[in-house]
Amino acid sequence: MTDVILASGSASRRALLSGAGVEAVSIKPNVDEDAAKAAMRADGMSVRDQAMQLAEMKAVKVSRTNPGLVIGGDQMLNLDGEAFDKPNNLDAARDHLRKLSGKSHHLETAIVIAEYGEPVWRHLARPKLSVRTLSNEFVDAYVQACGDALLSTVGAYQLEGRGAQIFTQIEGDYFSILGLPLLPLLDYLRVRGVLMS
Repeated sequence: MTDVILASGSASRRALLSGAGVEAVSIKPNVDEDAAKAAMRADGMSVRDQAMQLAEMKAVKVSRTNPGLVIGGDQMLNLDGEAFDKPNNLDAARDHLRKLSGKSHHLETAIVIAEYGEPVWRHLARPKLSVRTLSNEFVDAYVQACGDALLSTVGAYQLEGRGAQIFTQIEGDYFSILGLPLLPLLDYLRVRGVLMS
């Protein structure tokens, strides 16, 4: 049977795969994401294309030295064309939430599967999330309650927990918001015979 490899150290992506019954080995790709993002942004690349390019870089890098289907993923928050990265500290998390307050944004959630060093499948999901108007008091209390867990997400929120209080409306699937468009991925794995059809 074909090995499935997750080119990521993301605990949430691995948990989503495992929960769906997909056995995957995690291998962290040695990719300088900050340098890659800086170059892409200097070239004026769209947020959507940045996410897809990073997902492909991760998948291809790991698949060059590991046989099997290698899944690379990336997620970027897109607020009117501005890319948000994961906040570096809790002050940055507060700033993220204040910028998102009262607005809608997309999560550009990209996955690419590579095999023998070449991309063989790609998918982009774009869930749209509408944030209610957040008071400064709420933001401060929320960041204090959630702490460093907020630093692992691009929007400084965790929808699966207290972050549900932030939104007025969500369009798109839950798995893609958590960082992995799971349903189309499972479909491709069935096509490839990794999962039973």
